[in-house]
This record gives sequence, C-alpha cells and structure tokens, in this order.
Amino acid sequence: MVAKVTEFKGHRVLTLMNSEEDKYPFTFGVAKAKLIMDNLDEIKKFIDENQ
Repeated sequence: MVAKVTEFKGHRVLTLMNSEEDKYPFTFGVAKAKLIMDNLDEIKKFIDENQ
C-alpha cells in the first residue's frame, strides 16, 4: 500500500493507494480521518461480516 500526504484547496489530505498505478485512490482530510478512527470497530465489523 502507498500513502501520500498532499494538498487540496489549501488543506492537507491523505491519499491511500494499493499501488502507484492505482486508478481509484482513497483521499480524505483530517475531519474524515477522525471519523474513521472514531468508528474503527464498526468498520472492522463491516469487513468481518462482508468478506
């Protein structure tokens, strides 16, 4: 996995990619990162139930 910190409209964002050539990267800022962290258990449960 590749992770890069860049900027979007003057705000720092984190982009996650499976590889450098990933066509569909996942990009989010601090507010979404906090939301993800606050709901990590629900995300893990979702993964477990849908694999």
